[in-house]
Formats: sequence, C-alpha cells, structure tokens
Amino acid sequence: MNRGDHDWVAALRRRADVPPPSSREPLRIAGADAVLGSIERDVGERMLAARLPLVRDPAGDGWRLPVEGGVDAALDAIARWLHAQGLSSRWRGEPLDVFDAQGRAVARVERAAVRALGIATHAVHLVGRTVEGGWWVQQRAHDKSVDPGLWDTLTGGLVAAGETVGQTLVRETQEEAGLEVDALQDVRASDRITVRRPVSDGYMIEHIAVHEAIVPQGVVPVNRDGEVARFEHLDTAGIVERLRGDAFTLEASLILVGALERAGALPAPA
Repeated sequence: MNRGDHDWVAALRRRADVPPPSSREPLRIAGADAVLGSIERDVGERMLAARLPLVRDPAGDGWRLPVEGGVDAALDAIARWLHAQGLSSRWRGEPLDVFDAQGRAVARVERAAVRALGIATHAVHLVGRTVEGGWWVQQRAHDKSVDPGLWDTLTGGLVAAGETVGQTLVRETQEEAGLEVDALQDVRASDRITVRRPVSDGYMIEHIAVHEAIVPQGVVPVNRDGEVARFEHLDTAGIVERLRGDAFTLEASLILVGALERAGALPAPA
C-alpha cells in the first residue's frame, strides 16, 4: 500500500478533531478555575430564564455552577431540563464522573447531558485479535441511539461514575461479548486517543483508553446485554475494506487504524 492509498486515514483523523460549529462558553464551578464543560450562549440564557442553578461568570467569561445545594444537584436539575427541552440524548439513568483539569472527579452528571454541556467523557475499547491474525468486531444493535448498525471494536463503553478503566474493561467485555478478561491472552493497554467533534446533541470530547488482547482459538464472543447485533471475525483485508467504506464508527475506525499501524498492516503516518 503506497502513501496515496493512505490519504483516507489522514481524512479520518481530521474528522476526530473538529471545533464546535458555533461559539460555546466555558462551564465552571463557583470559586474554581477549572473548566468542566461548555454551553452554547443561547442555551445558557434559556437556563437562566428557567431559574436553573446556573449563574453568569462575574467576569463575563462563561457560566458557573453554584456550590450551595451541591454541584451534583445542580447538574441533575440542568440535565433534567435539557432532557425535557429535547436538548440532550436519550435519558439513561447512568451517572458519569465530571473531572477537573487535574483529573480529579469533582461531580457527577447524567450521561444524557454530557454532550449538551460539553463535558468530557472517558471510554474504554478492546481490540480483539486471534492467533491466526484475524480480528473480532461487533455490529452495534440497530436500536442504539448512537451509530445504530455501524461496526465497532470487539467491546467498548464509557467509564461509569466511580469506575476505574480496568473495571470498565472487565464489565464491558463481560456484558458485550460474554468474555472474561482473565481468559484472554496478552491483554495490554496499547493507545490513548481523544476525539473532539460536534454531535447531534452538542459537542463531544472523549478520551479513549485502548486495550488489545488475543482471543483464544475456538472462543467465540456472545452478546449478553442486547447492544450488539452480531460479531464477525475478519481478516486484515476485510477490516481495511470496511474502514475505507466508512462502515465503522469514527471512534472504532481511529482505534482500528492505530492497531493496524502497530501491527504493520498499514503504513504509519509520516
């Protein structure tokens, strides 16, 4: 494969670093400097009019969540309002941690509201290979609210509130593929990527911890949580063909391209 054939990879990576289409203003906690997220100005003004627990930054630079009454309670009220106004994704009842600039969890928020509030999420993905050199991938269920029917890594999901990356890896591997991490071979952290891009319900900032493992011969993943339509075992040519055909989610595409480069199946960027 020559460098010209690799242009689609550069285009893929450009799609993963796109600024918001309209101006967004920073969201902070009162009395703190760390930016937790961002809000579109008109949405912030609507929140003020609705008497939600949100105030204009005294310096005029964005918005502040009041400490009185609890930051979690403020974020919950805002999340419920966003949901009622149709400005968030499907309500999940799944809290996620909100981190400051030092990586400390300072609050929790409903998953449905994170994109509307520009709050960064953390995810874990597992790239599953076989000793024969193949790759296990999953097709996302057709009723998923995000990227239904697209192809994805073997497993992947968001780090829930209070979870570590390792705990999320174990949970998602069990739920999505019916596999125990301890039963896999050569499990290792292999990459970290960040995606910044507009999405239908706001702005996505996601930090992804990528792991790779060998699925032992004869072991077949089986979904347990209803979020996977099917699994498929592909050779490298099949993976590349689907990647070039945009059959995978953007995040899975980035992850798999990185794995292919590390395996020497794609030329690394110059």
